[in-house]
Amino acid sequence: MISVNDFKTGLTIEVDNGIWQVMDFQHVKPGKGAAFVRSKLRNLRNGNIQEKTFRAGEKVGRAHIENRRMQYLYASGDTHTFMDTESYEQLELQSNQLEYELKFLKENMEVQVISYQAETLGVEVPNTVELEVVETEPGIKGDTASGGTKPATLETGLTVQVPFFVNQGDRLLIDTRNSSYMSRA
Repeated sequence: MISVNDFKTGLTIEVDNGIWQVMDFQHVKPGKGAAFVRSKLRNLRNGNIQEKTFRAGEKVGRAHIENRRMQYLYASGDTHTFMDTESYEQLELQSNQLEYELKFLKENMEVQVISYQAETLGVEVPNTVELEVVETEPGIKGDTASGGTKPATLETGLTVQVPFFVNQGDRLLIDTRNSSYMSRA
């Protein structure tokens, strides 16, 4: 058990029969009444985000999450196959478990597979990935002065806003936390 006063961003806890990760928290001491902790939690089973308030000093269960480094091998329909890089054991996950991460997954990419008590919760991709532009409008000379952006479709199907100077075939660094363009690779 852990006290809510000891919350840290990224901590995993068990609350209401769910496995939650603390995304944000704030200790509040009102002028009148008891202190409390306002938190923003993400459900690791389905990705839902919920705000929850706890009384100061309240105890919650700590969830011990296991991370295994695995390599993404291939997709076959709605099934995606991963391989443990040490034991060569293979794991199959369904597309509905990887909805957000599929926008960044490429074959042979290394990821962290998150599990809790033998239940696979999902996949954590690196914070930045390198992807190739497969379709975008060509840049017109002189357009860069305005500092505008245009849409570009990447090799995984993800569409991001990029500067005018980016062309088809360019390799880009993409921030996976907010699906945004960072720079050319």
